[in-house]
Amino acid sequence: MALWYSLVELLPFSWAHGLDFMKNALLAVLVISPLFGLLSTMVVESRMSFFSDALGHSAFTGIAIGALCRLSDPMWAAAVFALVLAGLFTWVKGRTHLQSDTVIGVFSSAAVALGIFLATLGGGSFTKFNAYLIGDILSVEPAMIGLLALLLLAVVVLWLCAFDRILLSSVHPALAASRGVRVSVQEWLFTSAVALTVTLSMTWVGLLVINSLLVLPAAGARNVARNVRQYHLFSVLIALVSGVAGLLLSYALGASTGACVTLVLALLFALSFPARRT
Repeated sequence: MALWYSLVELLPFSWAHGLDFMKNALLAVLVISPLFGLLSTMVVESRMSFFSDALGHSAFTGIAIGALCRLSDPMWAAAVFALVLAGLFTWVKGRTHLQSDTVIGVFSSAAVALGIFLATLGGGSFTKFNAYLIGDILSVEPAMIGLLALLLLAVVVLWLCAFDRILLSSVHPALAASRGVRVSVQEWLFTSAVALTVTLSMTWVGLLVINSLLVLPAAGARNVARNVRQYHLFSVLIALVSGVAGLLLSYALGASTGACVTLVLALLFALSFPARRT
């Protein structure tokens, strides 16, 4: 981290010479943004834009379970619960003729209801969980940044090794199965990657806006990309630019970082919209 702090001090910002929490936040943004940019391409192409909402609700339920069990860090309970939900979603989706959005709706509504029930059980207050709804990236710690970096590396490896199979399994499961692709395994890998990303980043991004980071980068990239390589590249670039710009904007205005990032993403989508192919 000392090397990173030294590099940041070269930037022409007042906070670059003393505010370590801003340096940590900038590094977290540089790690989280490409992570969401990559996952966004698959989320959009597989028409699972609301899947992150269901995972966010499940993560919130996992935190409520962790708090109820008096765990020192309930986030790990949230991660486990999100992975379980991802596995259940993949299993149910493969054994029903219902559309993905319907299955997502079932899991989402059940997860949020269970989370609220557990949070308010015995007259408990829901307000103690408000921090997870808004998020605060300025509170991120170096250890968690390292964990997110490992997750980014894992997702990059997954994309390089299995993106074609994951995409085919999502878009045309029957064709994928006919070519020897284990559809359930590919879907579970993808849903698990999204589950871990949503869970580990929700404390800093906020559950209310985290879905936008899994939709808007790829949505904007689709407007300007002319091939698959450009699609992935532009999605990551849009996520990175929005993440850094949103962080700087939130610091200057004293507003929520997650909300600022989302607004910048929406602006870039609007600016790229005229370039779309009809």
